[in-house]
Amino acid sequence: MAVTRNSNPTMIVVFMGALSILVLIQKGDAYEFKVGGSGDWSLTSTSYNQWAEKTRFQIGDTLFFKYQGEKDSVLEVSKDDYNNCNTTSPIARHDDGRTVIKFDRSGPHYFISGVSDHCKNNEKVLIVVSADQTHKSSPQSPPPPAPVSVESPSPTSDESPSPPSDDRRQPSSPNGASSIVMSILCFIGAFACFLSW
Repeated sequence: MAVTRNSNPTMIVVFMGALSILVLIQKGDAYEFKVGGSGDWSLTSTSYNQWAEKTRFQIGDTLFFKYQGEKDSVLEVSKDDYNNCNTTSPIARHDDGRTVIKFDRSGPHYFISGVSDHCKNNEKVLIVVSADQTHKSSPQSPPPPAPVSVESPSPTSDESPSPPSDDRRQPSSPNGASSIVMSILCFIGAFACFLSW
């Protein structure tokens, strides 16, 4: 009995494998960043804002905070509450000790410690999320807010801060165009293999 092209299990496996690769490539645009580079949310000599200014955040990225939930928390607040370390009326409060925030809009996002004294001692961070450059957002989404200037404390050492580079995203991300091209090439290769059987 002859086996037809449509019933060959090897072809189906190859085709499904190629489709799986396409899905993985499309999911590769978002990153989880650890606040301050390490994820530790605490009173440190490290300036969270200096770290944030060197990193490019995009819609879909996440920010991870690790802390002792019984002693501290992460508050997402307004600009005024950020500047004044006001912990009384946060937009969102997290106290689970392992908080992950997903950025679903561009613009500034203000985070402070839930302990006012910690905030006053620089346990706070301003994250500016870049506008969606891939045009993946839905047409119903509101327009992004106007650009905001980033205020950070003046350096405590004699060195002056370095100007931000054009590409501050760490780790580097494939851009949308190369991701689409790779997806198309994988699909064509898989389809050619499928047809050659």
